[in-house]
Formats: sequence, structure tokens, C-alpha cells
Amino acid sequence: MSAAQGVEAPRAVAPVADAARRVREAVGRVIVGLDEAVELLLVALLVEGHVLLEDVPGVGKTLLARTLARALGCGFRRLQFTPDLLPSDVTGLSYFNQKVQEFEFRPGPIFTNVLLADEINRATPRTQSALLEAMEERQVTVEGETRVLARPFLVLATQNPVELEGTFPLPEAQLDRFLMRVSLGYPDEAQERAILRRFREIPSGAVVEGVEPVLDGAALGALQAACRAVHVGQPVEGYLLSVVRATRGHEGLDLGASPRASLALYRACQALAALRGREYVLPDDVKRLAPSVLGHRLLPTAQSRLRGRGATAVVEALLQELPVPVEMD
Repeated sequence: MSAAQGVEAPRAVAPVADAARRVREAVGRVIVGLDEAVELLLVALLVEGHVLLEDVPGVGKTLLARTLARALGCGFRRLQFTPDLLPSDVTGLSYFNQKVQEFEFRPGPIFTNVLLADEINRATPRTQSALLEAMEERQVTVEGETRVLARPFLVLATQNPVELEGTFPLPEAQLDRFLMRVSLGYPDEAQERAILRRFREIPSGAVVEGVEPVLDGAALGALQAACRAVHVGQPVEGYLLSVVRATRGHEGLDLGASPRASLALYRACQALAALRGREYVLPDDVKRLAPSVLGHRLLPTAQSRLRGRGATAVVEALLQELPVPVEMD
């Protein structure tokens, strides 16, 4: 399909775009000025990925997660990660019920649809690793017994990039489990004024409770299947691979993007195209998502860090340098 073939009739992805519009409207009744972040979270949800929300406290990370879960009609749990948190506090444990004289399993907060892992880098690596199987396999193994998690299952993990005392940096293996890293940023003056007026009389929790669900698990599964059918032409596929492969051996990086990163970017681009009502992926989709999908998976060299050039800046520079295909196939 070429860029010139721009006539778009109703398609199989139309329900995805319609559902995204309804979710945005529902979330927008609570959240002010985070349209781009909401779009990225919807992309993650449609490809069953997980998101690392990295930003300073007080910009709305928890409120955004709660509101999104409410709009999706999904279960929501928040777990505060601390240095004394144990793996069983995440996954659950078996205890002896004296009434029935047998062991019973008490599910942990991970048995939900949307899990907010707040300040994940404050927990020890042992506790952080309790999330790995759940994030990758959608299952939890406790005391030799495997339990399947409900679908959808989305982990939204937050970490504060400023306050590093008493924290345990996430290892590369766990960072690679996150589909993307998203930063919310500060609102502009008009948005912050709207926040003050929206919540001056009503607590934010009460506003969230007033959000009506616009989707359910069954509908979401159908939308995810529609995204997987979105066409990626050979020129766009080649462009995507050129971006990923250019990170390997780059002079400013000690670690490039893995094949898992290639697949993550591929699927995310399919979801973004569907959200925007297209049955095919454009190079602009790759440009939009590459910094968020690849940035946290790369390891900049010490010299790059000294120059203040992070991994995301390297990806953005590559996007400016690499040739963009004209034909979409």
C-alpha cells in the first residue's frame, strides 16, 4: 500500500479506534492534559505489554492508573514497594486454615487486571523478580503450583528518577519486560488551572468512582486480535529493523536493543495504527513509538552519560539520520 492510497473506508480496526475514543473520553473526565500518555497506555494494553511510568511524585501516575482501570471495567490493585516487601506479599501464599484443617492459597495483589507497582525500585531484587514470571508468562508459581492470571493483565510500575537513596535499580532483564517507558511531565499553566478547579471541592477518588466503564475483558480481547491483523509493509518493516539494528554497536551505547525490542516495537506500531483508524503501519508510527519502546532497553556509555546524552536521545538522533521509506507496500 502506498502513501498515496489514502482513502479509508470502515474497516476491521474501526472498533479499535471507536473504543479508544470512548476510553479517552472517560479518562478525560478525571485526567487533565495527559492525552499522549493515555494513548501510549492504550497501545500497551492492546499488545498486552507493561509500562514503566518514570516521573517525579505528584504528577498523576496513580490517578491515571486508577482511572484507566475504571474506564476499562478492570480490577485494580495498588502495591507500595518498600525494602521490606517480600515476594509472597506480591504473589500470595499458602496458609493453614484451622477451620477446615488444610492449607489454602491466599492470592496476592498480582491477581488483578491492572497492577500499580508503586516505586518498584524501592523493593529488593528478590521481590522485583517476583513480577518477572507474571509479566512474561501471565502466570504465578507458588510452592510448586502454577496459577494462571486473569486477562487482561497490565503492570504499571512507577519509579522516581530523582530520589535514588534506598533504591535498587531495575536490572536490564526486568527493564526488557516493559513494553515502554512513559514520562508524564508537568502540566502547562492552563492544564494546572483546570486541575485546581476540577478537584477543589471533590476529592480525586470520588471523581474516579464516577467514571463509568466503557469496555470489558471480552471486548478488549477482540480489539487485541484486530491489532495483530494490521498490515506492516516490507519498507516499513525494513525501516523499523534499521532503527533497532542501528542501536547495536552504536558508539554511544554499551548495550543495543534485543530482538524482543524489535518485536515489541512492531506490535506497538500495529496497535497505534489501529488506534488511529488505519489498517497499515506508517513510518511515523515507528518514529512516534521508538523512543518510548527502545529508550529504557539501551545502556549508554559512561562518556555519553557524562555528556548528558541518554539512551532516548540516541534513539531520537537515529530517527533523524536514517532514511525514511516513501512507499508503504
